[in-house]
Amino acid sequence: MTNANHSEPLSIGKLASSTGASVRSIRHYDEQGLLKSLRASNGYRVFPPAAVTQVKQIQRMIASGFSLAEIRSFPDCMLMIEGAAACSETTDAQRKRLASIEEQIAELERRRARLLKTLAEGTIPPVD
Repeated sequence: MTNANHSEPLSIGKLASSTGASVRSIRHYDEQGLLKSLRASNGYRVFPPAAVTQVKQIQRMIASGFSLAEIRSFPDCMLMIEGAAACSETTDAQRKRLASIEEQIAELERRRARLLKTLAEGTIPPVD
């Protein structure tokens, strides 16, 4: 009978199945310096148990529109606590990301309006 020890390193496959991330993504996060892996005696990557939380946080930040480079610049507090509130150091970056998303939405709404007008009038309206 095996007893799961939560302090044992995780294989990349186990980390992937625990987080829903692909093995390829985890390798990429590791190569980008977002995770810290070690090499087991067989040469395979192994990760500390905290990597589960880190991968989940990375996924959340990517889903919010942040690039890996931006995430890499965030303080460790953003990666270490699952569901962590934003660190004060990241508030500016989050506000800038929100402004960028709002600009993209406004641009899409302008394009939508142009297309609706084109469809309604049968001609392409001039650019405002």
